[in-house]
Amino acid sequence: RFDEIVKETSSFVKKIGYNPEKIHFVPISGFNGDNMLEKSPNLGWYKGLTLLEALDSIYEPKRPSDKPLRVPLQDVYKIGGIGTVPVGRVETGILKPNMIVTFAPGNLSTEVKSVEMHHVALPEATPGDNVGFNVKNLSVKDIRRGMVAGDSKQDPPRECDSFTAQVIILNHPGQIHAGYAPVLDCHTAHIACKFSELLDKVDRRTGASVEAS
Repeated sequence: RFDEIVKETSSFVKKIGYNPEKIHFVPISGFNGDNMLEKSPNLGWYKGLTLLEALDSIYEPKRPSDKPLRVPLQDVYKIGGIGTVPVGRVETGILKPNMIVTFAPGNLSTEVKSVEMHHVALPEATPGDNVGFNVKNLSVKDIRRGMVAGDSKQDPPRECDSFTAQVIILNHPGQIHAGYAPVLDCHTAHIACKFSELLDKVDRRTGASVEAS
């Protein structure tokens, strides 16, 4: 059964552009604890890593703290005695108290009074942190889920009418063509859009163009 799963999964990940040889397939039993932390005598046929070893071998990418600040908003709360508190995950950049941030779309700017994570005040929030930050002079009606906060002084986020995207199609029952109108989910935003033009098809493994439109 393990070999069947490896074969089926390898075929799928190869089809979407990944190298199956760089993926660890680890048989475990969560119920019995087999091969979770230590090698199990019940899996004598398996010579690979334990789950813990496989997790420890994952490359940790550098956090993009040097890029412009981007915080997609997950929710916005009004907290008594504090005020308006947007909540979101820092994707890039650094969020600090006293920083002037701009919310897009809408181009609303305000000052950050404080930043907290799990009810603990932070001197700064970095990529990967899920935080709440108190802002001045904005109500919960002014900002909403799906908006993006950024540093007003360093490439603040801006709304746009169109953009160019590279899309990987995993499964689709029909045809995708100019005029196709899907719903786009980008971070916390959920909005209808339309494909105005298909520029070309690319090899999903190399990114090289294989068929111009």
